[in-house]
Amino acid sequence: MRRTSSLRSAAPRSRLAGKLERVLNTVLGGDHRVVIDVKAAELLAEAEAVSQVISAALERAGPGLATQLTLTQAFRRSGLDAELIDSLGSPDPAVRRAGARVCGALRMPEAVPWLADLLDDPVPAVREVAIRALGEAGGRRVVDALVSRVDTLPQHRVAKELARAASDIDLESLLRREGDTKTTVTVLMACGLRGDALRTPLLVRMAQDTECDTEVRVAACRAVAMIGDPAGADAMRTLATDPDEAIRNAAMRSRFRISAAMRNRSA
Repeated sequence: MRRTSSLRSAAPRSRLAGKLERVLNTVLGGDHRVVIDVKAAELLAEAEAVSQVISAALERAGPGLATQLTLTQAFRRSGLDAELIDSLGSPDPAVRRAGARVCGALRMPEAVPWLADLLDDPVPAVREVAIRALGEAGGRRVVDALVSRVDTLPQHRVAKELARAASDIDLESLLRREGDTKTTVTVLMACGLRGDALRTPLLVRMAQDTECDTEVRVAACRAVAMIGDPAGADAMRTLATDPDEAIRNAAMRSRFRISAAMRNRSA
């Protein structure tokens, strides 16, 4: 079967998802007069399928703020944006969860403050969808919201969404800023998850800095290993004689992990 450029998801789950998919195809095809003729309650009732259609459309249309703006304007033009944001304040946790899912898929900047509030929601399922939605939305306000919850949310979740939401400038600024150990370790985890080799020199300096907390230095070694830059392995060798046993062990594990990754790539 020949592939086409149509922005179709693999298998729409419902008539509503199929209808939304066709409308988004038209919008992204250049017709900005199109109105999305559905109700917000319908979108929320099928939030998972709707979010998958939106995410697929954004992904296939390619990166860039122009595509995102085109979609959000279509929802705004149809009078859906305000109702979707209002859903984030619903007394019903199922509605809050659905609203967070759709707003996250749309990457609506106006929804960020509301999504940030949901990080403190009493319902764990709502908090989980909210943090994922913030990671999708991205931006400096999202970074600030995530960093401010580093003591109340699971560290690995904050790190994962920071890796998605933060710009390179955001991450470097957070690493250079004086902060508490847990925040710095979380940001280092995010750098490792991002896998950007350009961060390796700064991470190596942090690993080698004997004035840093041991926990921070160990986290820097782990981040270097996660990135897998061969230059990082060479730098880790310099820590073989570090007076701190925890650093020596972390550096050794980092070096072995990078070496193993290099062998796998060359196999």
